[in-house]
Amino acid sequence: MPTKETLHRFIARVESNAHVEAVQEFYAADCALRENQSEPRRGRDLQLARERALLGRALAVRSRCILPIFHAGDDVAIRWIFEFDWPDGTMTRLEEIALQRWGGERIVDETFFYDPQQQVPKATGAKEALLA
Repeated sequence: MPTKETLHRFIARVESNAHVEAVQEFYAADCALRENQSEPRRGRDLQLARERALLGRALAVRSRCILPIFHAGDDVAIRWIFEFDWPDGTMTRLEEIALQRWGGERIVDETFFYDPQQQVPKATGAKEALLA
């Protein structure tokens, strides 16, 4: 079961856009992650590669946890908003719920729920700070 301090450190790491470091520090080596009930991706190394690839394509990323977080024993639910600025001048805003199962101080299982239509990049036009 994660402590509240661990959860706050995890959220702070993600909000600082240190996504790769968050995976290294807070995910179990044999973790399983899935999106919208798809087949799970297994292993921290696979997730690290996916994070690096995604972040490598973006010009900028903004990440924010929407409080409250829900924490009951090993189970945690977090609402996130992520914004990605792409090299072609478009942006993607993704709002998701992450349901996590922790084993001690590491995430062992996580499912992300979001509307896949959010993944379609949008023209930025007169850019507004959506996370302000």
